[in-house]
Amino acid sequence: MKLFHAQSPLKLHLQPLKQAKQTIGFVPTMGAIHKGHLSLLEQALQENDIVVASIFVNPTQFNNSEDLEKYPRTLDKDIALIQSLSDKIIVYAPTVDDIYEGKTVAQSFDYDGLDNEMEGSNRPGHFNGVGTIVEKLFEITQPTKAYFGEKDFQQLQIIRKMVAKNNMNIDVIGCPIFREANGLAMSSRNERLSVQAKDKAALIYKTLKTAKTIFNEKDVKDSENFVVNAFESDPDFTLEYFIIADEATLKTAIAKEPNKKYRAFIVVHIEDVRLIDNIELN
Repeated sequence: MKLFHAQSPLKLHLQPLKQAKQTIGFVPTMGAIHKGHLSLLEQALQENDIVVASIFVNPTQFNNSEDLEKYPRTLDKDIALIQSLSDKIIVYAPTVDDIYEGKTVAQSFDYDGLDNEMEGSNRPGHFNGVGTIVEKLFEITQPTKAYFGEKDFQQLQIIRKMVAKNNMNIDVIGCPIFREANGLAMSSRNERLSVQAKDKAALIYKTLKTAKTIFNEKDVKDSENFVVNAFESDPDFTLEYFIIADEATLKTAIAKEPNKKYRAFIVVHIEDVRLIDNIELN
């Protein structure tokens, strides 16, 4: 398995492969690799000649310095897990200086308003940081296809928007949420949960599934009321938000409209860990 810590040798390695018209599948990660990441890599291996995975905790997308500090960094373990899947995967694990070259600052992006909803309104500047790092990684790796999990669905839609607006010749692939046996969406943040909290966090997906049923049988407000009540009745959880939104625009839905696709988005805190999830509604 080839491991690169700097972009220059990685570009030199990839250049002849691109010239030979080999397809490159790219999976960007922030490390703390879990089965969800591995499922993205598996799909990339099936669909491309070359697969590149990046491991980089991007400082410009954290608006909370404590959150950045606590983010798990397990590079040796991550590399071993990736290698257990395939020794043909190229890993790029750069330093902050290699990526940002002494200027650790996010650029500004126009996502046509997608960034003003949900995570954007709760985490100012977050999606400028995401756009900055993804654009840099795309420039370095020049992928044919890039793979992102649907757990971060707003991020997925924003990256699709960035690719379209900048006429990048990259196919952005959204992959289904990979879940623990109890339904909890797999996330690097889950590492910070106690065993008891992981068990309790099964309530998130269970509640989303019931909310979906209520949405289809009744309407938006009934679904919202059910979710709020479900988490208010359990003191171990803090519900940051539950929103039903139009999948295309991410605008909050007030009532169901025909011929629109809706998705429910949720953020819940337990043991000071922020957990996100979502579910397709119709």
